[in-house]
Amino acid sequence: MKTIDSIPTGKISRATRLVRTGVKVGINQLKYYGDTLVDPQNAKEKLNQNNASDIYDGLKNLKGSALKVAQMLSMEKNILPKAYVEQFSLAQFSVPPLSAPLVRKTFFKYFGKHPEDLFDTFNSKSIAAASIGQVHQATKHGKELAIKIQYPGVADSISSDLAMVKPVAIKMFNIKGKDSDKYFEEVEQKLLEETDYILEVKQSQQMVADCKHIEHLIFPDYYPNLSNHRIITMDWIDGEHLSEFTKVNTNKVLADKLGQALWDFYMYQMHELKRVHADPHPGNFLVTPKGELVAIDFGCIKAIPDSFYIPYFELAIPENINNPEMFTKKLYELEILTPTDTPEEIAFFSTLFHEMLSLFTQPMHNETFDFSDETFFSKVADLSEKYSKDTQLRKMNGNRGSKHFLYINRTFFGLYNLMNDLGAKVLVNNYKTLKK
Repeated sequence: MKTIDSIPTGKISRATRLVRTGVKVGINQLKYYGDTLVDPQNAKEKLNQNNASDIYDGLKNLKGSALKVAQMLSMEKNILPKAYVEQFSLAQFSVPPLSAPLVRKTFFKYFGKHPEDLFDTFNSKSIAAASIGQVHQATKHGKELAIKIQYPGVADSISSDLAMVKPVAIKMFNIKGKDSDKYFEEVEQKLLEETDYILEVKQSQQMVADCKHIEHLIFPDYYPNLSNHRIITMDWIDGEHLSEFTKVNTNKVLADKLGQALWDFYMYQMHELKRVHADPHPGNFLVTPKGELVAIDFGCIKAIPDSFYIPYFELAIPENINNPEMFTKKLYELEILTPTDTPEEIAFFSTLFHEMLSLFTQPMHNETFDFSDETFFSKVADLSEKYSKDTQLRKMNGNRGSKHFLYINRTFFGLYNLMNDLGAKVLVNNYKTLKK
């Protein structure tokens, strides 16, 4: 893969790149109008493929927040067209890496030393590259190490990148009104945290200490003395990304074992720790040759306040969902309904969220749940498509709910998709039986 010798870091230079991408998308739209006359059956799919490819090509060399948003969107399998999901998923662990000279320059900037001065060996060719940083292999005192290096300028461009992405997000998710600021502030805060690698090391060490008792789940050790704000040193653990594993795995017993470990990990975080690894994409999990699950990358940790946790999980109980008085009360507590809503809005959003919650909470309603059940995921896809085409919804204010929904829902959507990829059947409440 071709490497990158420089990354645009200035607001103007990054905006210029995005404008170029916008021009390409505009040209694709013009081509689409012509294609509808020649090949109407395939015109829309061709437009999606062209747009997805051009948008990803425009973002991959920018790195940072804009590419991170694409990565986040790649997990929305039931919202975005397939072409976008396939292209944006590349941002999880396969984007053009920094060149060796730029890596050495970055090391010297933050350590005052080059990599070969810090480690016994250092592979200047990256092993994986994602939206915010890339990973290299190294050794020191006989230990195999993974070195994560943050791309230059990423942390400094978060606010300006989000400002450029904001109009697209507003249109995509039908967000209206001044209240939309709270969602973008939440995203910005989380992205700022993800670029603080000292914070990530602390969060990683805390998560390891809290979750090391979970069966078949392992973590790397982290080395603060070889880490700083933009570089993290941790143990290297042999394994393949979860997405690669699920493509070829035919061992149902192993899939169930890994799925149980993954499910227990998230349920324990949600219900016991009240803080959760809020970036569940395949690039953040490995499967070892011995069939153990490895969890990495704890830059994005979402704390769950009781004011959100209690009503949110109370609505995971069927009796509460089907109790009109209780249901309405919880919708107000979660800011899905507001005191200024019209009777029409109350009726519409009550119906919408009753339908959504009745479906999305199904995995929690029984002792076991089989995530290989495509019937469940087909219903999720059908529901998403139904409301994406709803003309009434488009006329209403689409920004509904507490800001905490953003990362908690993202976590559950990501988790469900990973469990489906594994095809795992799990014991829903098994996490309660695990002893620390």
